[in-house]
Amino acid sequence: MKPPAVVRLSGGLDSTTVLAIAQDQGFACNALSFSYGQRHAVELESAEAIARLAGVEKHVVAEIDLRVFGGSALTADIEVPKHESVADLGGDIPVTYVPARNTVFLSFALAWAEVLGAADIFIGVNALDYSGYPDCRPEFIHAYEAMANLATKAGVEGSTSMTIHTPLISMTKAEIIRAGTTLGIDYGLTISCYDPSPQGSACGRCDSCLLRRRGFLDAGIPDPTPYQDSGAPA
Repeated sequence: MKPPAVVRLSGGLDSTTVLAIAQDQGFACNALSFSYGQRHAVELESAEAIARLAGVEKHVVAEIDLRVFGGSALTADIEVPKHESVADLGGDIPVTYVPARNTVFLSFALAWAEVLGAADIFIGVNALDYSGYPDCRPEFIHAYEAMANLATKAGVEGSTSMTIHTPLISMTKAEIIRAGTTLGIDYGLTISCYDPSPQGSACGRCDSCLLRRRGFLDAGIPDPTPYQDSGAPA
């Protein structure tokens, strides 16, 4: 019998790769997505299609409205920054950072894992080709895992030791794409854009689009993404 796991699935490139990796490692995967008031809510359609195609045990979409706090271009009336190339991305934490988002998401994943009797949570955080978010760093994941084993009934009773798996954390975007392609992922189903059109076409110039475009270019694999500006540089 396959051990159960909770996989955070946004509908994006990274989380879809993580789901494929978790399944390849022999886990019975339960996908967890969030409708949190994000401007790119079209990603949930991708998540649904990906979960269905992957044949997950269960796909849950948790509704939490982070617009009540705002503070991010993804959850408030703040313009999503656009750039000409990856070289233009600065070293500061960008306005697309959603305060405490992964802390919130992992808390929901932890709660569901307890209900399922699962000891494993998978999340697609990355500390190399990413936008500089503080909740994507190894230090955060290690601290959260330690907290998880202090804050749960299973952890206190010693029946389960919770592990948060971050298989992409030290990989470049190109390495992620190559790994996912080897596992048979159709990246045409995924969306990474922070500011897509109502029809789901990617803007091509936000941080996430630029990193995705460069990843496919560096991997030597055609990018299946429909961009609004097909000439946007990587």
